[in-house]
Amino acid sequence: MFKSLLIAAAITSTLSAGSVLADTQAPKATIYAITADGSKYYADANGMTLYTFDKDTKGVSNCNGGCAEKWPPLMASANARKTGDFSVITRADGSKQWAYNGMALYTWFKDKARGDMTGDGVKGVWHVAKP
Repeated sequence: MFKSLLIAAAITSTLSAGSVLADTQAPKATIYAITADGSKYYADANGMTLYTFDKDTKGVSNCNGGCAEKWPPLMASANARKTGDFSVITRADGSKQWAYNGMALYTWFKDKARGDMTGDGVKGVWHVAKP
């Protein structure tokens, strides 16, 4: 069973679990805190698991080119702003990406359904993003 709390770029009010934030100025990306089988993790608007990369540093994504094809960055709009522990970093190409505690967030191309976590532990450097 999934229980989620929406975390978005422009939170204007306190939200309860399962509620949806509607803000015409909010960026398209939303991040959900998911609780499933007693485990908590972050997922994108489609319910796909989010990951962090050990080779990144706070505020810097080092996953570009072929890496970013397999690990698509969780992109942010140009007007996205920091919300709590979620911030926006600038990628090497100038585009914007969401980060959690300064660490860039990604999805994994092999995850096919909500709740898949097949990227956790890949090469010992990819990890599910958890609160």
